[in-house]
Amino acid sequence: MIDSLYEKAYNPDVLTCIANLSNDEVFTPPSVANAMLDLLPQEIFSNPDAKFLDPACKSGVFLREIAKRLLKGLKDKIPDLQERIDHIFKTQLYGIAITELTSLLSRRSVYCSKYPNCKYSVTQFDNPQGNIFFNNTKTKHLWIGGKCLHCGASEKEYGDEVREGLERHAYQFIHNAIPGELENMKFDVIIGNPPYQLETGGAGRQAKPIYHHFIEQAKKLNPRFLIMIIPSRWFSGGFGLDSFRNKMLNDRHLIKLVDYPNSADVFSGVDIAGGVCYFKWDRDHESDCEIINVIENNKDCEIRKLNEYKTFVRFNKSISIIRKIFSIQSRDMTLESVVSPQRPFGLPTNYVPREKGIPCWFIQKIGKKFADEKDVDDSNKLLDKWKFIAPKAPIAGQTDFTKPIGFYYEGNTKIAKPGECCTESFIVLGAFDTEKEVLSYKSYIFTKIARFLLLQTVISQDVLRNKFCFVPNLEKYDHIYTDEELCKKWGISKAEWDYIDSRICNIER
Repeated sequence: MIDSLYEKAYNPDVLTCIANLSNDEVFTPPSVANAMLDLLPQEIFSNPDAKFLDPACKSGVFLREIAKRLLKGLKDKIPDLQERIDHIFKTQLYGIAITELTSLLSRRSVYCSKYPNCKYSVTQFDNPQGNIFFNNTKTKHLWIGGKCLHCGASEKEYGDEVREGLERHAYQFIHNAIPGELENMKFDVIIGNPPYQLETGGAGRQAKPIYHHFIEQAKKLNPRFLIMIIPSRWFSGGFGLDSFRNKMLNDRHLIKLVDYPNSADVFSGVDIAGGVCYFKWDRDHESDCEIINVIENNKDCEIRKLNEYKTFVRFNKSISIIRKIFSIQSRDMTLESVVSPQRPFGLPTNYVPREKGIPCWFIQKIGKKFADEKDVDDSNKLLDKWKFIAPKAPIAGQTDFTKPIGFYYEGNTKIAKPGECCTESFIVLGAFDTEKEVLSYKSYIFTKIARFLLLQTVISQDVLRNKFCFVPNLEKYDHIYTDEELCKKWGISKAEWDYIDSRICNIER
């Protein structure tokens, strides 16, 4: 009975099947929470002075699973069960909920009652919150220029008048509203699954990442260990994540990274583009990072530097191929300097075709129409060239990066002749003086090796110029390139080619 408190209270375990709030605020399965807790030195659960914080409580699963371990680990030091329960829940476990609903759910999971000052709670507090806090009256967005200074939320989307009676998503932990009880507390472990993003009201309804704010705030509290599960999109930066990515890649305290390219391997029924990862940050140790790729329970591990390249290479099997190529090719001579900027001719995606003017390529269903000459910006000096153009989002809809990726093929790329332009739906992958050169360049881009090198930086549907930082710029484009030629040129082994071949789809013709 003594050690079966939670086993009896949670059988079957409701937290294994509870519905998610959304694709951005997902509940962590108990099995995943325990895998994350396994990263800690297990003797910490025998320390009666250790303190744990979940700054983004949803279901309370992290605190509940920590409580289970502490109940066993402290059995010899605090033999009396009720005394042990009281000590753990009142002095060791703390949480900050993200909404009022999740505060109630978390307390129910941890204390076996949504109100820990009632008779049904396994431990008695003198207040209805216990150590799982939520206060939406003190947490507010700080609007500056229509955006929240703390989280970047749009005032148009999350302002008080717009959200009256609704959740404002002004999360306490990142809005300078940490409960006073926790302000000066020293935590051994901060662990959690923070909210992932917020709608910003921008063009195309972009969503702004928010999880990195939780990590940065947690580091300010200087815990001994920090463990969080977040989307893997930060690997390639973009949309407010560049600074965060650089800090993470250069942080020698980030000593373990477990990466799931398919989010369904972690969160059943949730599709998170680019997958998810969780990491262990250790305040008192510095080292290279142990990177673990997990695909359908198969693990591939390697200890390496996170900042070996400016863009993180997620797959361990890919890094040796990149190293081999750059031992022959200059790292400074890549297609990143060849590919055009986004919106190469200044024409947005929603540009309306004209009756006459400059021939212009629009989205697939429109094809080639015309753009007004005065609207076309040729500051990149591309208009009079032979151009190989490709969609800026060639893998729109593909989110499972464990499956072969397509990128470019005959149906979604075009050769734009001199005098032709395109809207922002396309980017110019290369521009040349002759048709022979552009056809040679196209054959290079169509090789599996070139597309494989592109894959190493891609983690969402947009593929812009910065994603080409691992694709070498060849010395000349005067013939049709093949994978066989490139394998010989760069010394790609049979095993390496087999891996490349398994990761990239065949060209559709």
